[in-house]
Amino acid sequence: MSEVSIFKSWVPNWAIIAIIFFCMLHSMVLLGVYTSNVTYAASFLDVEVEDLQFSMCVTYGTFLATLLIESRFFKFFPTKKYFLVIYGLAALTFILTAYTENFSLFIILRMAEGILMALPVLPLRLFLISRFKSKNAVIIGFSLNYGALMLASPFIMNIAVWLLENYDWKYMALGSAFFQIVCVALVMITFNNNRYYKKIPLYQIDWASFILVLTAIICGSYFVVYGQKKYWFESSQIIVALIVALITGGFFIARQMLVTRPTFDMKVFQYANLRTGLLLSVVFYIVRSTLNICHSTMYVVWNWEPSRVAHVQYLNMIGVVTGMILTGIFLAKSVASRYIFILGFSLFAVFHFWFTFLFVPDASLADIAIPYMLQGVAVGIIFVPLVLFTVSAVPKHYAPFAGIVGVAGRFWGSIMGFAIIQNAGWFLQNTHFTKFRQFVLPESPETQGRVEQLTKNFVAKGYTLDDSNKLAMKQIISSVSKQSILLSNMEIFTAMGYFMLIVIIFLLLNQHLRQTFDIFKNRIWGT
Repeated sequence: MSEVSIFKSWVPNWAIIAIIFFCMLHSMVLLGVYTSNVTYAASFLDVEVEDLQFSMCVTYGTFLATLLIESRFFKFFPTKKYFLVIYGLAALTFILTAYTENFSLFIILRMAEGILMALPVLPLRLFLISRFKSKNAVIIGFSLNYGALMLASPFIMNIAVWLLENYDWKYMALGSAFFQIVCVALVMITFNNNRYYKKIPLYQIDWASFILVLTAIICGSYFVVYGQKKYWFESSQIIVALIVALITGGFFIARQMLVTRPTFDMKVFQYANLRTGLLLSVVFYIVRSTLNICHSTMYVVWNWEPSRVAHVQYLNMIGVVTGMILTGIFLAKSVASRYIFILGFSLFAVFHFWFTFLFVPDASLADIAIPYMLQGVAVGIIFVPLVLFTVSAVPKHYAPFAGIVGVAGRFWGSIMGFAIIQNAGWFLQNTHFTKFRQFVLPESPETQGRVEQLTKNFVAKGYTLDDSNKLAMKQIISSVSKQSILLSNMEIFTAMGYFMLIVIIFLLLNQHLRQTFDIFKNRIWGT
């Protein structure tokens, strides 16, 4: 590592920190712009919601695969030119996606964005941590990095709603391109032409491993995301996707175990705390995904406007910031990781049990504010300590591999959370809807009385008798559908609450969790 500064001498330290942080948001924009409002993005591209979820998996999966070879590129290219090319290409991909309505081409562009998302993230975090002279520099750097990641989605969501109310959807992509151009300008102004590392040739990049793991990730994502929609193993596409994922994944593992200098060292899994960290990462993202049920209920059942749902998310953001401040204090005072995790997952349990009773036909903001904010506090408390715990679970030379394990846990936790919520919701809603419809049969006296009353209401509003009758039946079916959704949500949240209690018991009994962890020993993931 070079001791020569890569920043121009006239730029003050506070400005460097602000610029690095701003440029780090590049990754958040690439990941969040098309997932902040899936419904609008899907309608713009004329695709299903599952297609947008798959595109997110492609982007994040490519990001994960690229992390395996990222350092080679950073060490080969001059630092300033490296970032200029990345941000310039990112701006170009956003402009192209703004005018792309072909989903296949869109997927290719999202894959390119995954690569561009991965290339700058680790160098920028390393730069950020190196700017802090405090002994808690690692805590500060990771908190800023992952705090921005946690806050990106609701923040972008609010921007998206404003743009959609005043402009066309494509302006979301064009606005994101403008953000990348601003990053180009900041790099031009503040970076000099010095290298951060000594130049290393590119010929040693393990492209075979990259292709194998990327294929396994994309095919595995396809299997999980589209499984329910295509009726699982009744679809030849689902079967082929699973077989290809298993074969390429197996070849990737075998290659890493056989080559002299593996791209990913499988020996990292021999450390118990890393396995625990991986498991908790998956669990964390699965349980975090239930927040989407709350937002869906606001839209579908409570009939809240998109702008109101977007603004409500600021409450969750306040909770996340509060949790991250608390966890920063805990880490600075060396509070045992076990206790931090127990506190966070306990808050998750409270959130789920509390919100179970809020799935009613109508609810006010005052009713949901506290538990909704508690979910954010739980996220803020757990996330950074979990990342640091996973990375610090191994010796220094394994730290980069441990970091990739953590990213993999977050990736698979996210898509597993989507699949679990999607499949459980679909099954439970269909089950309850079928049962409820038995009580609203046309020949039922209660149904006839309800239809008659609703028909009179519609006739009084000026509708014809025939239209009023149809609208009355439609309203009854809609009411049954909403009741099915609410009951399904209650059952999912209750089950998730009990699942959190099991996780807490696991944390209490796990003998591998150390009382604390040394977050400074693996500063290479300083990485």
